[in-house]
Amino acid sequence: MKSINPFNNKLIQEYIEHSISDVDSIINDVNKEWLDWKSTSFTNRSKLMMRAGEILRSESRKFAKLITSEMGKVISQSLAEIEKCAALCDYYAEHTQQILNDEIIETDAKKSFASFEPLGCIFAIMPWNFPFWQVFRFAVPNLIAGNAAILKHAPNVCGCSLAIEKIFQKAGFPKNIFRSLIIPVETVERVIASDLVAGVTLTGSAKAGSIVASQAGKYLKKSVLELGGSDPFIVLKDADLKKACRAGTDSRLLNAGQVCISAKRFIIKEEIAEEFIENQKSLFENYKVGDPMKKETEMGPIARLDLLENINHQVQKSIEMGAKLICGGEIIEREGFFYQPTILTNVKKGMPVYDEETFGPVSVIIPVKNVEEAIKVANDTIYGLGASIWTSDLSRGEAIARKIEAGAVFVNGMTKSDARMPFGGIKKSGYGRELASYGIKEFLNIKTIWIGGDFS
Repeated sequence: MKSINPFNNKLIQEYIEHSISDVDSIINDVNKEWLDWKSTSFTNRSKLMMRAGEILRSESRKFAKLITSEMGKVISQSLAEIEKCAALCDYYAEHTQQILNDEIIETDAKKSFASFEPLGCIFAIMPWNFPFWQVFRFAVPNLIAGNAAILKHAPNVCGCSLAIEKIFQKAGFPKNIFRSLIIPVETVERVIASDLVAGVTLTGSAKAGSIVASQAGKYLKKSVLELGGSDPFIVLKDADLKKACRAGTDSRLLNAGQVCISAKRFIIKEEIAEEFIENQKSLFENYKVGDPMKKETEMGPIARLDLLENINHQVQKSIEMGAKLICGGEIIEREGFFYQPTILTNVKKGMPVYDEETFGPVSVIIPVKNVEEAIKVANDTIYGLGASIWTSDLSRGEAIARKIEAGAVFVNGMTKSDARMPFGGIKKSGYGRELASYGIKEFLNIKTIWIGGDFS
């Protein structure tokens, strides 16, 4: 497998794939490790997790440069990603014991309760767009809860995959409690099928999620899927327009638009639509696009050539179907995989940029007459990951939020993941939850224990 720098299209490093026998051996080693690990104390696991967070912070620059070189995220965002991972380590180190305490339930028994016990080895298939955060989001709660973890990362971020494995080992975790597999997609089903693998989680496209869900079902394995999104960003007439536009722009262009939960469809009240478009156009045209290693750069390249070609195809096809181009709309003629920040209006159902997830710096503006139409358009998608609503009337914002079909809705804020809040989607954005108390319990045996009276 090859890791290619998307900024200059140069080879960073090649990685030798694990053979089938290597895969089987690693799974066996992880299971053996887990048999001891599951009995270790929360105190011990928490200490190791705190240490992992310390390593992330002490070597943050090194890890951030690795992220940026492998997938093109600007260095400031890569550094923020590493800090977010460290904070996640802190959160679960501090709260897991309380979250997983036995839950006493009053019944006819002398004592009855639910206990939360580890299932075993959890297999994760993770994407390249947040190559550290996506992995830590899965690994931290599972490891601290007593599970083991196996990772199949995206092929273009093998360096990140192996670096994360070393972080856990350096922190003092047992060698085989977290392992990275360098394998092609053809080997994924073999891992899922293993009797030593208890569950599978995937973050990726709806197409990949459907395949993995089918395989998990075939082998009766628990699965959690976090898939794509086409998140609505609703702006009402009474909103702070400039603040909303700034937040929407940053959300849309974060990570060069390669974020599942970023704003994608801007649903704007007709009376303010033109002003919003002009404000966003100005911001888009002045966004600093360039070398992601430079601190002043605001947007770097698309992660791979095929992804660059796909976002351009979605834009050009939509224009052919009648969408109006406000700005951008072209591949930037330079070394690397760069695309112009792009705004489209006159977008209708049936166009790729309306129906599909746009994984690139493309904003779709959809004017609406009233709140009812805004809600209808927001929900008119196969996805249901996140949404954002902007209004000065917080009560109305909350009422609208309750009507939006999504796993997370933010009023007067950018959509984001937070360790303290559950994260996940509905419809074709997946199922199950990550983070908070909900996420850590996804791959645990929620066991009922009922103890009757003394019959002696």
